Amino acid sequence: MITQAQIPDVLDHPVYDATGDKIGEAKHVFVDDVTGRPDWVSVKTGFFGSGESFVPIHDASVVEDHLEVPYPKGKVKEAPNVDVDAGGHLSAVEERRLYEYYGIRWDGTLEGGDRSGDDERARGTGTAAAGTAGAAGAAGAAGTVGDAGTARAAGGRTDDAMTRSEEEMHVGVEQRESGRARLRKYVVTEEVEQTVPLRHEEVVLEREPVTDANRDAALSGPEITESEHEVTLHAEEAVVETKATPVERVRLRAEEVTDEETVRGQVRKERIEAELPDDETPRDR
Repeated sequence: MITQAQIPDVLDHPVYDATGDKIGEAKHVFVDDVTGRPDWVSVKTGFFGSGESFVPIHDASVVEDHLEVPYPKGKVKEAPNVDVDAGGHLSAVEERRLYEYYGIRWDGTLEGGDRSGDDERARGTGTAAAGTAGAAGAAGAAGTVGDAGTARAAGGRTDDAMTRSEEEMHVGVEQRESGRARLRKYVVTEEVEQTVPLRHEEVVLEREPVTDANRDAALSGPEITESEHEVTLHAEEAVVETKATPVERVRLRAEEVTDEETVRGQVRKERIEAELPDDETPRDR
């Protein structure tokens, strides 16, 4: 259990669950109006501390530089929202909702002795229930016999002034996957043309008369006979072959581009109006 002397060691310090998972930061400690015993701690949770959840402090303990509570992080973050009045008090109705959520009996176990059940609470004579933020009977809410009293914020005091609060919108960014790109190589076939010169041989028939210069060659054979003479012709033809040649390198690279986006949200603001008698006008001080 946390004592009043330990409250400064709790405020604005981390709050962890029993498994060592951080829940948030402790912002307020609420104490019993009658006994002054710490009963609740409000924990700032969520993105930028945008939420505030209440958790019982009866079984909590200060461990080194943080507060440890026996409730899982998820349960604390899902705790019902409750209203705290301008004087920093929890109403009996709100406190009952919190006890029911955390599975704590509203009547609890009486400190310092046995209890006789609901009959004792109905008579308004019972003492404050262990773990509740108030005392039974006369210490209860006005006009309600046997209800527990309210809890107030530690260090707070009730005066004749109201505190006006406003919500602020905090916009953060988170990175998520927006798509994927990949390189894929495949083969296509194209028709190409190329003109090349080709040479070939053709037969040309030449006749020359017999002269003194060639007479010996002309008369070297028999005078009258049959014979053949053959000439082999040659021609060039196109031969096609292919060869793979590297022509370029292709790669994918992610490039960061900054765009601007307008984010709209709703924030609540408190307004304070004064109701004055007809013959009075407000004066600034």
